[in-house]
Amino acid sequence: MSGNVRRLRRTSWRSAVSLGGVSSRRARTLPFLRSLARHARTPVHAFEEASRRAGGELVRLNMGPFRPYLVTHPEHVQHVLKTNQPNYVRAGMFWDPLAPLLGQGILSEGEGWAASRKILQPVFTARYVNSLAGHMAQIITGLIDVTLVPGRRFDIGELISTLIHPTIVRLFLGATISDEDIGRLAPAYDTGVTARSLRLLLPSVPERFPLPGDRAFKRAIRTIDEVVYPRIQYAKTRREEDADLVSRLVRARPGEADADRLIRDDMVAIHGAATETSVTALTWVWPVLDAHPKIAARVYEEVDRVVGRGPVTVAHLQDLTYLKMFVDELVRLYPPGWILPRTAARADHIDGIEIPAGATMVLSPYLTHRLPEFWDRALEFDPERFAPGNDRARHRYAYFPFAAGPHVCLGPHLFMMEALLLIAGILCKYRPLLHTTGPITPRLASTLRPPKGLSMTLVPAGAA
Repeated sequence: MSGNVRRLRRTSWRSAVSLGGVSSRRARTLPFLRSLARHARTPVHAFEEASRRAGGELVRLNMGPFRPYLVTHPEHVQHVLKTNQPNYVRAGMFWDPLAPLLGQGILSEGEGWAASRKILQPVFTARYVNSLAGHMAQIITGLIDVTLVPGRRFDIGELISTLIHPTIVRLFLGATISDEDIGRLAPAYDTGVTARSLRLLLPSVPERFPLPGDRAFKRAIRTIDEVVYPRIQYAKTRREEDADLVSRLVRARPGEADADRLIRDDMVAIHGAATETSVTALTWVWPVLDAHPKIAARVYEEVDRVVGRGPVTVAHLQDLTYLKMFVDELVRLYPPGWILPRTAARADHIDGIEIPAGATMVLSPYLTHRLPEFWDRALEFDPERFAPGNDRARHRYAYFPFAAGPHVCLGPHLFMMEALLLIAGILCKYRPLLHTTGPITPRLASTLRPPKGLSMTLVPAGAA
């Protein structure tokens, strides 16, 4: 073990000493703007380069007047997301540009977040999610039957969105929502989470200065509101104890001041997070299977053995053990929420480094999941890492694809169930043939998306 890694693993002790005022030092600064210029077409490479140069240390990224701290070491991640979590709030970079979309609910801070968390946490229990499983399986199976056509060339991102969005919309907004409204929501959410990606890389540009994507972002919000608010009113008129999420939220806020806006904010935040996370992650499935034929063969064998030619049901899920390992490894190397910025409310010290109040902390599961000090063959795709029992030697915060601490995502169980149903539902009938013309490099938006235009053809499983 190098001296650098030994020093980093003493973080908790050194933080305590520093907080007592014994020592303090400044983080070194990396010339990030020049790296971004070199990797203008693939900015994810600039972040990878910065992480390699940091070697797990807490460093600053020189982006001109904006110099955020890059946080990659698991103990530093733990400090920000768990140990001193109240000091690191979801504000500033990333959050402020998306605030008009996300509102003041579960993806905000302070009293709004606490109230929403109190309402939503009981909803997203394993029991409630499991109660949705049968309905989810029926929806996914029906969509696969009417959407997939063997021999037709599909844009992968569009195909997965066509399967995921109606599933989540019907579960969250109710079975009676029209196909027309579902068709309006999908592109609006897509625009909402991508239109302001330039502001993510240029956070020092004030809102009063327009950037490309700002108008499309505002149009997307109007479309979403035009669909969601009527669903809230509809839920209020219903007397039945409907299980969809909007009905539960209406019942949880009876007569509350500004209830409609609060319900809207929670619905939009959860729906957006659920669909965007799922679509992004499940779009990566197909290029990864194509790039790793031996792993793909094991996935196909398990699906054939457990599910046969379908349809996939909830009863099959517990036996899809290798497919679950595959999905866990998928979100290790390609976590949808690739960046988790926080802002320091007060001055702090991490590993002896002074953190001033107002500093931006950039955490990245994408980078932490690739640290060679914590992952053997870190860049190699290997589902066996997630075989039962293999997590015992791993640092708790070396793997956090759904965030961690009090702000951990409410829906990882929902995501895994949906992922298994969708992947197995497709593979029990078809095999994918990808059409690629070069390396598949992530493109940066608010989530880690594959490149545009990635396509595949599906052929009957027995003929592949």
